[in-house]
Amino acid sequence: MQGTVYIVGAGPGDPDLLTIRALRLLESADVVVHDRLVSETVMALVPAGVICIPVGKSSGRHSVPQAEINQILAELASNHRLIVRLKGGDPFVFGRGSEEALFLKERGIAFEIVPGITAALACTAYAGVPLTHRGISRGFRVVTGHLKEDGELDLNWQSLADPETTLVIYMGLASVDRMAAHLIAAGLSASTPAMAIQDGSTLEQHVVKATLASLAARVRMENIQPPAILVIGETVALADELNWFAPQTEYEDESMAVWAGR
Repeated sequence: MQGTVYIVGAGPGDPDLLTIRALRLLESADVVVHDRLVSETVMALVPAGVICIPVGKSSGRHSVPQAEINQILAELASNHRLIVRLKGGDPFVFGRGSEEALFLKERGIAFEIVPGITAALACTAYAGVPLTHRGISRGFRVVTGHLKEDGELDLNWQSLADPETTLVIYMGLASVDRMAAHLIAAGLSASTPAMAIQDGSTLEQHVVKATLASLAARVRMENIQPPAILVIGETVALADELNWFAPQTEYEDESMAVWAGR
């Protein structure tokens, strides 16, 4: 009997942010195929004896090619009843979950998508940054800063340089200099509050505050490493008042005196 593949979002790292559906599937799984970004505390919820297969990707290095991951899922479905494909964050937000689902669909393999809390929502909340706020931000955009093979960024900078929008960038550490320069050139103020959040929602959370112009320098100075997101927009300034989760010391840029009186 062919099994079902559950493509499950594990959230940003804090196991308390798992959905009840995700937890129940982990507790019932025959096999868990998991990414590197799934935290150890989430993996600790998998019962002893369950087969766990790591297929993790790290920045600039794919330990298991996507085509091979797809094939692993298909083969497991022919031998196991319940397969959990566990992904950090949400499967459909820069998680390639739709690619895996399409592969399974083409082969007649049953699948289900279980949403997870993506980093743009969770990590900003844990850093005290609202994505929208009346009178400050009317919306938010989520984009990837991942470079193409030729080293270019294919983004609509004029559209992104909106002072009434909060911008969240995934996989942007390697391109933070270029992204900041493009946004400033497109008209976004160099003094716009900005932030980098590493290991958001976990006890290792590390937050660096800066301006758009100084963000790249601060990221290098504090040696911010993946997994991390970048947040740019006026609502970042509210973190001074709304920061409720402080597992480690925050590092504030001296240039952020411009936040005063906003």
